[in-house]
This record gives sequence, structure tokens and C-alpha cells, in this order.
Amino acid sequence: MSKQLILALSKGRILDETLPLLADAGVEPSEDLGKSRKLLFDTNLEGIKLVVIRATDVPTYVQMGAADLGVAGKDVLLEHGAEGLYEPLDLEIARCRLMTAGVTGMQARHARRRVATKFVNIARRYYAEQGIQAEVIKLYGAMELAPLMNLADEIVDIVDTGNTLRANGMEPRELIADISTRLVVNKAAMTMQHERLKPLIERLRQAVEARHAKAPVS
Repeated sequence: MSKQLILALSKGRILDETLPLLADAGVEPSEDLGKSRKLLFDTNLEGIKLVVIRATDVPTYVQMGAADLGVAGKDVLLEHGAEGLYEPLDLEIARCRLMTAGVTGMQARHARRRVATKFVNIARRYYAEQGIQAEVIKLYGAMELAPLMNLADEIVDIVDTGNTLRANGMEPRELIADISTRLVVNKAAMTMQHERLKPLIERLRQAVEARHAKAPVS
């Protein structure tokens, strides 16, 4: 068994916010991730390596044991399914909301709706729970176009500032879930390799708590 821990990181915005948090926890990559074409990186700590992959692949890598731990958005975990994963820590970064949205001022139909989203599983569960019959159409981007082009009545998407919705004549409607980034661990590994995993988890927990203590009171 390798003595090194593999931490899987999500590409994109989450990566940009994860790296400073890792640095606060005393974990830094040995080279600039943004300038390298590599995917697997050494760190300043001999026992920890980083792998940078698509956000949607992080749960699979951790579930299958290819990575010991992972950093993934709650939206990905809700869509992918978190079976076999333990979430020991909310990293409190990349915060946003998963919401329904539609054309501003247009009343949503209750009986049956066409819904465009990349979060197909989440959307199906949500509308079923609301007692609304929904035809879910999977798209991979530019969700706001779907209602404007009469492809869908509503969308389910991540909302941060809401500026993109407003720029396209749309408005957020119902909140499905508040989203933040989580640390995930394979449940079996958490039991069998607890002593190896605990120090890194605690480093990250302390970094999150230190940031929280410094945050201005609103």
C-alpha cells in the first residue's frame, strides 16, 4: 500500500478557491498548476499528492479508491450520488445556489413543465417532490437560451450573482439547495485508513475554522 495520500481537486473556479485554502493548511503544490499540463502533482509534504480532474469525476475517483480524498461541489455530489462517500468537512468555498429560473414576469405552469438543465437527476427529484410533472431536457451550457428559444419553460442551474439571468431577461425562482464545496472521503478508507487520513482532514478543518474566525461579522 502506498504511503502517499492522493487528494483529487476539481478544475475551474473550485480549484482557484481550493489552492489558497490548502496553502492555509500547509499544503502547496510543487509547481504552478495553472502553467503545467500535468495532472498529478507532488506537494511540499512528502506524503501528499494532488490530482486535478473534472469536477464531475471527483466522486468517482474517490468512490473507486483511485483517490483517497476529494474536493467537490455539493451540486456534483447531489447529481452524481454520494453513495460510499463520507463528507467530513464543508470547506465553505465556491458558495452559490442551485435554483429554478424562468423568464421575468412569466407565470410558471404548474401541471407540466419542460425544464432544461445539466442537473438532470436533481431536477427530476425536485419536481417530483413538488408534485409537478416535468420533462427534463439535458443541456451542457448556455441554459438561459432554452426559455428564450422556447425549448423549455424553466431551467435548473447554479446562480451566483444572478447577473447572467437578468442580462437575458430571466429571474431566479425557487431555491433547490445552497451549494458549497465539500471534502469527501471513501467510507471504507475512512474506517480502515483513519490514522493516515486524519492529519490532513484536521489541517483543512483548522484552516476553515481560522478563515471563519477572521470573516467580518455581517
